[in-house]
Amino acid sequence: MKLRYNYRLYPDAPQQAALARLFGCVRAVWNDGLARRKAAWKADRARISGPRLQQICITAAKRTPERDWLAQVSPVPLQQSLRDLDVAYGNFFASVSGRRKGPKVGLPVFKSRRDHRQSARFTTTAFRLRPSVAQGAEGVLYLAKIGKIEVRWSRELPTAPSSVTVIKDAAGRYFASFVVDVPDDSQALTRSDTEVDAVTGIDLGLNHYAVTSDGEKIPNPKWLRRRERKLKKLQRALSRKKKGSANRAK
Repeated sequence: MKLRYNYRLYPDAPQQAALARLFGCVRAVWNDGLARRKAAWKADRARISGPRLQQICITAAKRTPERDWLAQVSPVPLQQSLRDLDVAYGNFFASVSGRRKGPKVGLPVFKSRRDHRQSARFTTTAFRLRPSVAQGAEGVLYLAKIGKIEVRWSRELPTAPSSVTVIKDAAGRYFASFVVDVPDDSQALTRSDTEVDAVTGIDLGLNHYAVTSDGEKIPNPKWLRRRERKLKKLQRALSRKKKGSANRAK
């Protein structure tokens, strides 16, 4: 089973510039690949294969004056962008044919620098954690051609991640989203009766989140009240923004 673990990133000014360049390259490769696929389908209902699309939109494009700046970033996020495009097309055709359950999925669309969310995905060949966060240490995230980035490790990773997606949201905040493989819950919870040392009763309440039969009291985190206070503050700030402005859109 695959899970995502998200952490806040704090890149410095040069790293923010490098990430902005990377996001732009990923966006350009996605748009070029989408344009190529649309043109091929419109011409003779042909489909360009993934390797062929990478050769055209990345390898060959780097040798042209219009796209030579693609060589300034790691090629891995560019390749992942075209793989994501293949997945998006696959989801669309599966949705149209009825093989995909849930809401209908539309065709992929072109990306813009004005989009509220920018992202780039790195696989294990283009990032590393040192020392290993999966072992409980405060690791450091290295990204190819970006460098070491400060991460706010709010919790430990259960296993070594298979990929990480760097995200910039509409508010200008950066996040790292790690994908990890964990055992299925049914396997993880399979235990014999002899492995259970003791039984503890738990009483859920209002003043305390829970009270165990041993007398331990777990305080109520009051998530809803905290979120309501934060929402009230954000709504007051939103009401002061001019309608149609960029700040209001954020």
